[in-house]
Amino acid sequence: MFKKYHIVIFKDREGGSRNLRIRGWLGLSFFLLLFGLAGLCVFLWGFYTRSGVLEAELEEAHKIIRSHDSQVVSLLGKLRSLEQDLSRVRQFDSKLRVLMNVDKDPADASAEAEAEAAAAEGTPVAAPGMEGSRPILFSRHRELFLMRLHSLVDDLAGNVRTEEVDQQTLAGLLLENKDSLLSTPSIWPAKGFVTSGFGRRRAPLAGGTTMHKGLDISNRVGTPIRSPARGAVTFSGPDGAYGICIIVDHGNGIATRYGHLQKTLVKPGDYVQRGDVIGALGNTGRSTGPHLHYEVILNGTPVNPMRYILN
Repeated sequence: MFKKYHIVIFKDREGGSRNLRIRGWLGLSFFLLLFGLAGLCVFLWGFYTRSGVLEAELEEAHKIIRSHDSQVVSLLGKLRSLEQDLSRVRQFDSKLRVLMNVDKDPADASAEAEAEAAAAEGTPVAAPGMEGSRPILFSRHRELFLMRLHSLVDDLAGNVRTEEVDQQTLAGLLLENKDSLLSTPSIWPAKGFVTSGFGRRRAPLAGGTTMHKGLDISNRVGTPIRSPARGAVTFSGPDGAYGICIIVDHGNGIATRYGHLQKTLVKPGDYVQRGDVIGALGNTGRSTGPHLHYEVILNGTPVNPMRYILN
């Protein structure tokens, strides 16, 4: 097998020939090489066909993942909206309790605070890969994301049940204390924009900081001022820095003051109902522009009017 081999090539037209000498091992190597190349081609063709199938399956998997991610993102948006609605319900609940002078059970308040803290820690956030119009969640983030999402759903469901019970309790108290609620300043006294809230602020005229005892509501001169609850007018007229001013006593230690008016439409001793027009917004007294200075006074101490306003 490993001897020398001669290959003779004859040329018909010329009548000559050519002699090639090949060693045996070289011929064997050549045939083995051809056989190996053929096997390699068969293997690569099989790999190519399998890769095409895998690529199609991978594309289908990506489509499913994108569809699931879209549903998850949509659900997350709805849950966040539900959480905001629940927050508004809680704020309304707090205001009603202030109006009714009802405190939340300390145990319930503590449990609610813990639930809110847990929800804050577990609030789902967009996982890497969710940016853009075609979000794709990587598998290692998906499990944690879905766990947080389910946790948020459970927390919200529990909080909603708790709020339902609280609202039913408050509804019963409202029926029992209807007269008290009618005397509580629970609506805006005027339309406009709040330009200064309750609390410490920089004094607009004197400079430095001072305590602002109410709300400043800016609007055009002549805007109607309405009583936020029923009560008796105890003062109506000029009052130093307040300008033209009205004070209404609503009973139960609650009174309201309206300053910088253009004019008053009531006099001391008048009895007003919620929504009655009692004056007009102006720019009298120590004022930097047309606005209403509105105070709520509880047992002689100014408190934040926003605690009482429901609408």
